[in-house]
Amino acid sequence: MKQSLIELSFETQGSGLTDVTQDLNKWVREQNIIQGLLTIFIRHTSASLTIQENADPDVLYDLHKFFEKLVPQGERLYRHDAEGPDDMPAHIKSALTQSQISIPVMDGNLALGTWQGIYIFEHRTHPHQRRLLLHLTGE
Repeated sequence: MKQSLIELSFETQGSGLTDVTQDLNKWVREQNIIQGLLTIFIRHTSASLTIQENADPDVLYDLHKFFEKLVPQGERLYRHDAEGPDDMPAHIKSALTQSQISIPVMDGNLALGTWQGIYIFEHRTHPHQRRLLLHLTGE
């Protein structure tokens, strides 16, 4: 059994979804692990991870808009606003989503479905540098 561990950084463009699928799959292929499991962990409390459709950009748009309506900012609903009006809403959105996902590896590639992509879901208004910890185990 082999394993690899790395931290990768990605720049988001502000609130919305950033596709990281190709970068993650490239790293997996470089590890020469034919079958195994990739665990991805985001090291932040105001952004999250999701697997979502990568064919129709309207899906990402609608998902983002839904979360904006579900958890509004600037409504004087929150005490915590240390980093601005998007601070606490970002923490709530992160709590409602995922900080870690696992994906099987088959034939040296991520075993995603035909229309699946891996996304950083940025919950803050402005661009941020986000760190993902990748742990791959397998043979």
